[in-house]
Amino acid sequence: MASARSYLRLIGHTMAITYRQNMIDGFIIFTIIVQPLLVALLGLWMLRDLGPDYAIYIVVGSGMSGLWSSVLFVSGNSIRSERRFGTLETLTGVPSPLVVVVFGKTLANVAQSLLSMVGTYTLVSVILGYPLTVALPSAFIVSIVLVVVAFIAFGLVIASLFVLNPEVQQFQNGIEFPVFVLSGFLFPILMLPIWTRPVSYLLPTYWAARAVHSAARGTATLPQVAQSWAMLLVLSAVFFAISAGLFRAVIRRAKIEGTLDAQ
Repeated sequence: MASARSYLRLIGHTMAITYRQNMIDGFIIFTIIVQPLLVALLGLWMLRDLGPDYAIYIVVGSGMSGLWSSVLFVSGNSIRSERRFGTLETLTGVPSPLVVVVFGKTLANVAQSLLSMVGTYTLVSVILGYPLTVALPSAFIVSIVLVVVAFIAFGLVIASLFVLNPEVQQFQNGIEFPVFVLSGFLFPILMLPIWTRPVSYLLPTYWAARAVHSAARGTATLPQVAQSWAMLLVLSAVFFAISAGLFRAVIRRAKIEGTLDAQ
């Protein structure tokens, strides 16, 4: 119980520090706020002939794009930034597990990225005057909570993978748009070739978009939305398990082999 309280306290402190750092980082502000607004404006222009009913679809899709970009770039670089600042070795040597620190940073980034959905909602509804309603409010809230959990799990895997294999990070910019497309943020994956669908089904971002879109627009029944929730929980468990193994490899390279900083 004492360990759990200390971990929660550590997560809280890490989140507070991360928030303060993010507030003065122009790249993060652009990723979380500006870029989703540009995506929303582009989506509204492209789907303008389909009527105002598609506005909530665009709000959700552009907000999800901000979440994904934040996980990929901000959370993905969370461990590498510690190494760049010379604090990674210290973090691996303290009693508190490194994964708890990175969990707090990733939770702060994902929670803060929800501002992208708030920003696009404000733009589309208040400024542009589109009528926006959420068809299933309770299911929408549950979907957002599960999305946060799934994105944290995904972010932990990306963060540890980037630091274990720096060559993977060279493809960071190239990964963003394919996942955006395969996840069906702004258009259904049925428009894609059939062979791409198994890849989409393995991405938590796809099930996240499916759950939030369905709850927001009311295009699925509650049991159908629950299917997306179940997949989010399963994939979250899988990615948390993968991240645990990857973090053990990070600690082994730092403490035992002493090669983490030599890459």
